[in-house]
Amino acid sequence: MEKINTIIMGAAGRDFHVFNTYFRNNTHYNVVAFTATQIPNIEGRKYPAVLAGNLYPDGIPIYSEEQLPELIKEHNVKQVIFAYSDLSHEDIMHKASSILAIGADFRLMGPENTSIKSTKPVISICAVRTGVGKSQTTRKICEILKSMGKKVVAIRHPMPYGNLSKQVCQRFASYEDLDIHNCTIEEREEYEPHIDNGIIVYSGVDYEVILREAEKEADIILWDGGNNDFSFYHTDLHITLVDPLRPGHEISYHPGETNLKMADVVIINKIDSANASDVNIVRENIEKVNSTAIIIEAASPISVEEPDKIKNKRVLVIEDGPTLTHGGMSYGAGSVAAKKFGAKEMVDAKPHAIGSIKETYDKFSNLSTVLPAMGYGDKQVKELEETISNTDFDTIISGTPIDITRVIKTDKPVARVIYTLQEIGSPTLEDVLKEFK
Repeated sequence: MEKINTIIMGAAGRDFHVFNTYFRNNTHYNVVAFTATQIPNIEGRKYPAVLAGNLYPDGIPIYSEEQLPELIKEHNVKQVIFAYSDLSHEDIMHKASSILAIGADFRLMGPENTSIKSTKPVISICAVRTGVGKSQTTRKICEILKSMGKKVVAIRHPMPYGNLSKQVCQRFASYEDLDIHNCTIEEREEYEPHIDNGIIVYSGVDYEVILREAEKEADIILWDGGNNDFSFYHTDLHITLVDPLRPGHEISYHPGETNLKMADVVIINKIDSANASDVNIVRENIEKVNSTAIIIEAASPISVEEPDKIKNKRVLVIEDGPTLTHGGMSYGAGSVAAKKFGAKEMVDAKPHAIGSIKETYDKFSNLSTVLPAMGYGDKQVKELEETISNTDFDTIISGTPIDITRVIKTDKPVARVIYTLQEIGSPTLEDVLKEFK
């Protein structure tokens, strides 16, 4: 039977996982290309032969998603697989319509064909949008499980933006490991807080290899999801976070709605900063699509070690990049801290942005007086550093989960924002985890 020529649309994450689990050794298909979007500079590479397997001795090229129409025609592509996250249902169908109009099939891959079974219990922390609060939730769950005497290993959603051959399976237990693997700012934002709490983190490209290594040192595997993607693993306890600052998004974004419908536990986060009417909208939507889920309400309180660095100062607020870009938020924890601790002014870095930082401002109209912590590679980190240097202000408020001074050089004082998950009322996560076997 003639092989079906296939392209996988992605963003250096689920696309590679879908290929590894379903297409790598499948003789019915010929994957002619990946396309890439959302993350800068991930096209123009190859998915290497060491990962692509025996059917692809030359590897598989990765192109920009903008080239998709011509690639379909050039390679006589019969089906296109959509394999990335945090797009509205409407946006996905616009992409599907363009592909169908050319003549190819449009396909989404579900958990049955792409999830890997672990020998250890798996708890998955997922979300309906980027920037809902997965990271602090994962840290909270790790603390509870450790207090119960469990050895927890976190497996983080992929962020393989470097040399893919060297990123097959990565283990992070120290800051030295972050340097060894030349981690981007986005990677550091996810790994550093775990390292601070004594939790080993695995990540990379091949999530079968990663899982088997993690199982060797874990009683429980914690899937630490990225964006609003669903877990790469069969899950024993599925926890999904929803965001009342974006009411309605829980049922209008892919695959966030999938996570909501699969959830055993739904956490309504940011109760402390949301309107009561928006919380009610979110709760009603949860009950419509998943009436059996346990609902936990939570706040995301913030703190700053030295608030005097903020009071009456002109501040440059640096926020978590993905939350502002494909997450669509116009502010984050840094902006909240600026208001809470009495900043005189939030300084706009936009007029002083250069290179890819300027391009980010041009692309995302939701960005106002905040600077996204974009750092996908040395060049972009340097452009971020220069943008900061070009801007006149008194203090940096860092709303990212990392110590940003480990990545950029600045002579200005930095006020680092810390945010945690705080359940309100009952049930609590501890109540749920005590019942988990």
